Amino acid sequence: MRSTKSLCPECLAVIDASIIEEDGKMMLEKTCPKHGAFKDIYWSNADHFKRYEHYWHDGEGVQNPNVKTDGNCPNSCGLCSSHKTTTILANIDVTNRCNQACPVCFANAASSGYLYEPSKEQIRMMMQTLLNEKPVPCPSIQFAGGEPTMREDIVELVKMASDLKFTQIQIATNGIKLARNPKLCSDLAAAGLHTVYLQFDGVTPEPYIKNRGYNALPLKLKAIENCRAGGLTSICLVPTLAKGINDHQVGDIIRFAVNNIDTVKGINFQPISFAGRINKKERMDKRITIPDLVELIEQQTDGAITAEDFYPVPSIVPISHFVTANKEIPNVEFTVHPHCGTGTYVYIENGKMIPITRFIDVEGLLEHVEELTSSNSRWMGKSLGKIKRLGSLISALPKFVDLSKAPKSVDVKKLFIDVLKDGTGDAVKEFHRYTLFVGAMHFMDLYNMDLERIQRCGVHYATPDGRVIPFCTYNTLHREKVERMFSMPLLRAKTKKI
Repeated sequence: MRSTKSLCPECLAVIDASIIEEDGKMMLEKTCPKHGAFKDIYWSNADHFKRYEHYWHDGEGVQNPNVKTDGNCPNSCGLCSSHKTTTILANIDVTNRCNQACPVCFANAASSGYLYEPSKEQIRMMMQTLLNEKPVPCPSIQFAGGEPTMREDIVELVKMASDLKFTQIQIATNGIKLARNPKLCSDLAAAGLHTVYLQFDGVTPEPYIKNRGYNALPLKLKAIENCRAGGLTSICLVPTLAKGINDHQVGDIIRFAVNNIDTVKGINFQPISFAGRINKKERMDKRITIPDLVELIEQQTDGAITAEDFYPVPSIVPISHFVTANKEIPNVEFTVHPHCGTGTYVYIENGKMIPITRFIDVEGLLEHVEELTSSNSRWMGKSLGKIKRLGSLISALPKFVDLSKAPKSVDVKKLFIDVLKDGTGDAVKEFHRYTLFVGAMHFMDLYNMDLERIQRCGVHYATPDGRVIPFCTYNTLHREKVERMFSMPLLRAKTKKI
């Protein structure tokens, strides 16, 4: 059993909670003095839970927090000094307008009765706040909403982010405007957009009818076609995953990505979060967790990708340590909670899926990389130290990489050395050219909220008042307050022709 803090789903009070094992599952239990007991599935497989436990890494957070710690976590998010992870990916909601009315929208977009649409100046300020984070500026930004392509100046916003030198610039979209306006795709590519984070619930009409209210599949396919033609050749498919809706299509979604690997570079499954517009009464029928997903992937790919091929996000922290030691400047550390997300990389060769775990001893390699950086104080700042680290890594690779099982179409050894040497930029882009990322991020709601996860969150929202707020508390506690503070009534918005 583990003790943590959570929130009452009714009154939002901070209350004690326990994570316990029960019938092979991990459950979260909590009791509010006013509203009674609540219980929900935390992780559906206790064995997977324990395996991921081995990858805890505590980060040091930001050195220049935006708000003071006042003991009122999570109501005073900002970030504060209690937060243990810097901003790895920042969302900026550029509008709450949307051209869909999805029953599962966690942002409850387009139904609030007011318009939230920060000005370009406010958005620039939010970007600068992210870049000012110490010791590591936020490297990646995602324009979100609502539907960000509803803004006529979305191309200008992407260009602004590019001019500010964000390493990764993304847009989270339902794809409707990309499907209907091919020029928008080419304009976004020219402005510097790196990745289209495309809502994609399945390969048949049914999941869309249930999740989106209509058959959106033809628009998704057209959006992908237009992105390909317009030079946007890094698409990440984002299925909102729910039991009884599309859990039977995870294998088909992966095969779709494989067949479009020239343009689709990743899949980020998002188990449904019971926040925003969704019917909370359906929670126990539709709730799906990360262990459910990886087991479904194994079943529906006939073992081509297995549950054991997946690792939690913080497993790659040793790589961050190596890059930091090698480049002599702090690097982003993925010190998120081990139960927040998971992923693996799959090489595609002649249509065949080859997870990197088939030819790499991932755990052994990561342990070796961590050992190479454990003597940072001795090697930091010395050219000889860099040579020793890289030399040791190169000589040790045959212990951890079985080239006889590796893809023949790429120099795997060189790719991994280049990534560890450079950390970001061209080496990482080259790595992604040959692989498909398959992962998941399970965002929390008021029923499964674990405040320990919040303190380690690496996906944040920037807000017009200068704060940076973890994803799960933004969507459960802060979104409505922030949007109301910086919004105008819809009648006034229409008058101003916004």
